This record gives sequence, C-alpha cells and structure tokens, in this order.
Amino acid sequence: QVQLVESGGGSVQAGGSLRLSCVASGYSYSTNYVAWFRQAPGKEREGVACIHRSGDSTYFDDSVKGRFTISRDNAKNTVYLQMNSLKPEDTAMYYCAAGKRGCADHFAPYDSWGQGTQVTVSS
Repeated sequence: QVQLVESGGGSVQAGGSLRLSCVASGYSYSTNYVAWFRQAPGKEREGVACIHRSGDSTYFDDSVKGRFTISRDNAKNTVYLQMNSLKPEDTAMYYCAAGKRGCADHFAPYDSWGQGTQVTVSS
C-alpha cells in the first residue's frame, strides 16, 4: 500500500497560481501512474490529469489544458500540479491517486488515494 500526502492548496484570487504536491511513500511500482482528481461542492469527483513514471502525461479536463501542468520528480517520490490562471470554477478539493495499471479519468485503476488539499479561487 502506498501512502499519499497532498499539500499546496490555499485561497487565491482569480488569475493567481498554486502548485500542489503529492508525496508518495511505499512501493515505487505502485506509483507508476499518478493522477490528480478534484471534487467541487455538490459535484462528483473528476479526473484532472495523470502522469506516468516516464513523464508521459495526459489531461482529462479540457478546461485545464494550457493552464495546469502535471509533472513528477521520481527521486523525491513527488508529483506536482502547477495551476496557473486559476478561475473560480477551479475551486475544489484536489486529490492525488496512484496505481500501476494505467491512466484513466475514473477510479478503477488507482489503488491509493490521498486525503486531499483544498483550493479556493475567489473572483
């Protein structure tokens, strides 16, 4: 089992930036794929982006393309989500998830989840 701890959330004004971090501990092969999901109040959790150990990434949400960047530092067992040009609709709890079966915008491939970090964007 892998333990995931997110950090970096906070409150910013629209147009601002935040960088989220997800630190993993445990078996490294279990973090071959790491994804960021988010859940806004009253909405379902949705996939934002995913990255393979090699650095190959995919973005599930068209609304974040060009604004968010997922990256990872394998030496530090850390995956990042750089969020620029934030909008009020980006307000959500952000979760990272890890697995070894592939990237997907649904929950099935992921074996481990963090507790989340809150992002609030004001207009």
